[in-house]
Amino acid sequence: MKQRLPFRFIEPTFFAGLLDDPLLLLHARPLGKSLLFDCGQLHHLAKRVLKSINALFISHAHMDHFMGVDTFIRHNHVSPKTVDIFGPPGIGDKMASKLASYDWNLAEPCWCTFRVHEVAPGRIATSLFTGAEGFTRRAAGEELRIDATIYRNAWLKVDAALCDHKIPSLAFRVTERKSFAVNEGKIEEAGLVRGDWLRLLKKRFHNGEFGTEPLTVLGRRGEIIENRTVEDAGALYEAIRKEQKPGSVGYMTDIGFSAENLERIVPLMEGVTLLVCECSFLAEERDKARVSHHLCTSDLNLLMDRLRPSFVLPMHLSKSYQERSHLLYEQLEAPPGVTLLQIPDHLTPRPLLASEVPRLF
Repeated sequence: MKQRLPFRFIEPTFFAGLLDDPLLLLHARPLGKSLLFDCGQLHHLAKRVLKSINALFISHAHMDHFMGVDTFIRHNHVSPKTVDIFGPPGIGDKMASKLASYDWNLAEPCWCTFRVHEVAPGRIATSLFTGAEGFTRRAAGEELRIDATIYRNAWLKVDAALCDHKIPSLAFRVTERKSFAVNEGKIEEAGLVRGDWLRLLKKRFHNGEFGTEPLTVLGRRGEIIENRTVEDAGALYEAIRKEQKPGSVGYMTDIGFSAENLERIVPLMEGVTLLVCECSFLAEERDKARVSHHLCTSDLNLLMDRLRPSFVLPMHLSKSYQERSHLLYEQLEAPPGVTLLQIPDHLTPRPLLASEVPRLF
């Protein structure tokens, strides 16, 4: 039997190895666009991948999570589009500094706009950096943050929580929009027959509201199939819909294992389909993890047991474990129902030596 994929609308790709700068790409198939989580070294991403990205989510501005923004700008600044960038408080100042470090005297009216959102407790402040204006900063307002959601489109939403890494660091959860699905048994129990009315009901579902207009459906009375009028299309869908859990991806890195962080992480990540989570140290170096506000293997074991994700991808292992990464997997103990995914040490290309480059003379 063919295994059902855990995601309906998104394709997650982890563009890094266990020891490389973490880069999580989520491609939204219906949109043909992608979201990128963190932006360290990304020179190995193809230009078409970088140009498919219309939203960046930065956990924090340490170099291994933010330095690749320059490469991203290089491949997108002449494109006539708007790119959303989300990060912790202060990310607007850091983007302003990066953009101000270049000369833009040849800017064209069609160049892109970077819309930068600073996610703080209770509010989100937005700045615009428009290419036509040489990427100078312009305030674009502030909105109250009434829940965890910071971004949404027609197919998914992104929730975030501010955690502590000696500086604010964001953790993210991406959840697919609920898809239209009906239970064949419930349709039969309701005395209904499949027909074009299901297409019309699906259209109303994707429009975001069922409306008050009656819906004509097909019903069965004995051997006779007849038209019936349903006044409440929303109630009809609730009666025949198929129960299914939307797919979700959690991304969590550079977060200390503390009671305060757990209080923010557990509601955000509980029951996530795929958890992409840092695991920087082995259990015997727990004290080092505490000092640097990172996670160790015993921390991730506790998180897996508490959160019960379907899949876990450990990443961002300290480079001090070069040639010893197998010890990480020996210490991780996934509880029943949780599948531990493995990746190689490195995916990024190694640097070229001078002897490997064609000689000029």
